[in-house]
Amino acid sequence: MTNPSEWLSFPDAPRILHPPPGPRSRALLDDQGRWETDAVGYPHYFPIAPKVARGATIEDVDGNRFIDWVGGICVLNLGHRHPKVVEAVEGQLAKIWHALELPTEARIDFLRELEEALPGGLRHHSRIFFSVTGGDAVETAVSIADFAQGKRGTVAFSGAYHGVHGGAVHLTSGRRYHATTSFPAGAVIRVPYPDPYRPVLGAHQGAAGTIEYLEHLINDPYSGVDQVSSVLVEPILGEGGYVVPPDDFLPSLREFCDRHGILLIADEIQTGLGRTGRMWAVEHANVTPDILCIAKTIGGGIPLSVVAYRDDLVKELPRGFHLGTYRANPLALAAGAATLRVLRESDVIERTRLRGPKLLERFRSISHRHPSIGEVRGRGLMFGVEFVRDRTGRAPWGERARAMRAALLARGVLMHTSGAWDQVLRFMAPLVIEDELLERGLEAFVDAIKSLETTVVESPRVTGPVHPPTASHVEPHARPEHVVPTPGVPPIPNPHLPVDEPPAARSRRQA
Repeated sequence: MTNPSEWLSFPDAPRILHPPPGPRSRALLDDQGRWETDAVGYPHYFPIAPKVARGATIEDVDGNRFIDWVGGICVLNLGHRHPKVVEAVEGQLAKIWHALELPTEARIDFLRELEEALPGGLRHHSRIFFSVTGGDAVETAVSIADFAQGKRGTVAFSGAYHGVHGGAVHLTSGRRYHATTSFPAGAVIRVPYPDPYRPVLGAHQGAAGTIEYLEHLINDPYSGVDQVSSVLVEPILGEGGYVVPPDDFLPSLREFCDRHGILLIADEIQTGLGRTGRMWAVEHANVTPDILCIAKTIGGGIPLSVVAYRDDLVKELPRGFHLGTYRANPLALAAGAATLRVLRESDVIERTRLRGPKLLERFRSISHRHPSIGEVRGRGLMFGVEFVRDRTGRAPWGERARAMRAALLARGVLMHTSGAWDQVLRFMAPLVIEDELLERGLEAFVDAIKSLETTVVESPRVTGPVHPPTASHVEPHARPEHVVPTPGVPPIPNPHLPVDEPPAARSRRQA
């Protein structure tokens, strides 16, 4: 049991005073809808207006308190407003906020901390390139690789997500993202990611099939591939469904790159900084990439991203190789240095390593009782719960995962979807989340899935193999009409509302 003095979160979460969206949230959502672009998505998934956040909890403007299992999409590994990060940012506020590329104390402090935290052979043998967003970091990393190699051609994997702006959007695999950009595609070679649950190229038996296919692309003069400069990989697939590849995948990929003089780029934007129970996910495989992309948690919620590359990769990059006025903002650097210190000096990562398998087994035990869950997979506090229409054919059930997201919101737990068909709920709570909040969240998860099984008409029973629907039949991310959404879930008892509330008062509150 967490000592009261050690709580970073609101200790009474979840607390639902007004079924979301409450009246004040609805008003702010209406205002947002009047003035802001229709392209925003998250208000349609989580129709609440946050007011204040602590640790692994968020309070909205209606006084509802939510357990946050989203963590800003792995931005908040140390939670909302970690005291050490707050202290560092407040200290920097009194000094300087913007300094271009000049060597502030905050900049040098961050560089020292990062150098000590880098994986394997990059530690003490790297050069650092600052950028602002994760997509910007990936685009920069590929440009560095091409410059170093004197050629172009990047292997990227199916299911990959590496950002959606500029050239990075073509490294991301989703067709819907490609349709939104006016920038031409670069030299991208797409290869299936080794997914043991939905195997291509024999992924259920290991990485040999993937490597064999890569060898074909390199060695066969009629493969259609002219040049390969780099391989860009997520150690665990993120937006693609939190897919954990076979254990031999990263070591085999490292060996393949070494055989052919190809640079290995690891995108650790979601997996890095303790998320998987190690500082970096590549450390589970004892692999050192040539180039490492870092973002999200590194800024503690303030935009900051970094590319670390081998110091012998290029003799010199030309000035202005990749510009950006806001790169290495001093406030973000102060937050980043504090984040690295907490991760290196505290037991946060070790606790993640120990708690992760136990929590994973808890979710797996739930899956045994609910056949709509096809698989639970992950590492550390990064795992996905995949929903299927039937376990034999494994047809993805995005509607059920989205319904679970809404049902959890109604119960005061935030959890988001991923996967090609939105069929995977992903757990990415802050690593500092209290054990009590994990237990309460699990209770809400079980209650939500039970409610859907008793109130939603199930699909007809399937007797043979079922293939996932094609993109022409499914558009899970279609832009919704600009209205304030209300999660369509059954009503649940609310212990925080007075049982003797007069009917007239109840009517006014629910209006």
